[in-house]
Amino acid sequence: MNYYELKFTYESPIEATIISDVLASELGEIGFESFTEDEDGLLAYVSDQLYNVKALQDKLNEFPLENVTIRYTEQLVVSKDWNEEWEKNYFKPIRIGNDCIIRASFHEPEPGYTYNIIIDPKMAFGTGNHETTYLMISEMLKLDLEGKDLLDMGCGTAVLAILAKMKHANKVVGIDIDEWAYNNALENTRLNHTEDIQIALGGAEQIPAFGTFDIVFANINRNILLNDINRYAACMKPGATLFMSGFYTEDIPAIQAECERNGLKFISHAEKNNWVAVKTQKP
Repeated sequence: MNYYELKFTYESPIEATIISDVLASELGEIGFESFTEDEDGLLAYVSDQLYNVKALQDKLNEFPLENVTIRYTEQLVVSKDWNEEWEKNYFKPIRIGNDCIIRASFHEPEPGYTYNIIIDPKMAFGTGNHETTYLMISEMLKLDLEGKDLLDMGCGTAVLAILAKMKHANKVVGIDIDEWAYNNALENTRLNHTEDIQIALGGAEQIPAFGTFDIVFANINRNILLNDINRYAACMKPGATLFMSGFYTEDIPAIQAECERNGLKFISHAEKNNWVAVKTQKP
């Protein structure tokens, strides 16, 4: 699969990082999968099969921040070049406290971390660079997963599923709708010797095939979460916990209301640069 790389630049009195966060959220709704901020703006990636110029123009014309002029250039990136691009330019080791490090196979090992996860990312979202993945990893590090059954919904690189296995979870399932992410997840489970993780290609309709869960992680985006919370609730055992991320602080009321409509109790939330991870529980 080939991808388009779009480079967005701005003219605005608003801080560029704020614009980039909002833009990434908007682009995620029309098929863009991966984002990297640079000094000038935002690099965004979308598969050539999903790239829709009209949908992009509509998003830019209806951009929710005022006094922002956005320009972009595009180029086609063939898949065989992606790992090299990451190695040269983007993916650096990510350290979460003293407990966890996420690195690529081309990085030198660093001793002293409880969990040393190897991720060779392709175009999939979820290396820990983004705030939402960082938040979800931070939440998982707090949990006792010994013997628990866990679902990683929208698994991307499978970093959460791999960490869950390293923390001695029992059944671990990762599901992603993107074929590229699915293949990358399989590759990363092999790299980390966690091949007993079950990886499936598809959306939330795949969940019932894997039974029920003690813990569900869903790091996707606001609209998909709102649509699928009922499916998450249906697969949760009594007393199970659901963590969700991929949205902003201002989206919490809508997420909380949908959780409560499906019998889930809102417990808490964590924030990083206006991105949020929420914790809910089934009675």
